[in-house]
Amino acid sequence: MLSLKFSEFSIETGTDEAGRGCLAGPVTAAAVILPDNFELKLLNDSKKLTEKTREHLRPLIEEMALCYHVTNIEPEVIDEINILNASIKAMQNCITKLNPSPEYIIVDGNRFKPINNIPYSCIIKGDGKYLSIAAASVLAKTYRDEYMNKIHEEFPMYNWKKNKGYPTVEHREAIKKYGITKYHRKSFRLLPDQLEINFEV
Repeated sequence: MLSLKFSEFSIETGTDEAGRGCLAGPVTAAAVILPDNFELKLLNDSKKLTEKTREHLRPLIEEMALCYHVTNIEPEVIDEINILNASIKAMQNCITKLNPSPEYIIVDGNRFKPINNIPYSCIIKGDGKYLSIAAASVLAKTYRDEYMNKIHEEFPMYNWKKNKGYPTVEHREAIKKYGITKYHRKSFRLLPDQLEINFEV
């Protein structure tokens, strides 16, 4: 069973990101504040849920949450400030948009930077322990998948609809064949041999 709260504070937000290990597309974060009477039986770490379950949960989370926000950080920003900083920035951006403003933040993973002097804790595998982080993980994942499905229409040869920008064999083969797009993260190791990439796309 996932827990509702980590801290003693009444307004606690959970935050998480999706797409950190991808070669293309944004890193997407969400932050969610849940009410004290929140219950949603199927909710868990988004990686443990099927796509269908995630899609089913997303509107329920949005409806039941006190508030939530989702942010995309685009590849050019990722290339400029690196993926760890971009992930943290995405989570921070979400938190600053929440109303009411949280009194405490719980973050999935082990890295974060303070925002607005709000106390926080980093929790390893937090998306499998706390409902607000699990809810944030579902929103981040579903919003990012939606984005990747949309840009798939623009560049179908990379099959982002299926691989969502992760470094699958199929995605790497397409990079080898077609070069890269404006959605690729140029600072990432896109192929085992970087010299094979055509940056003229």
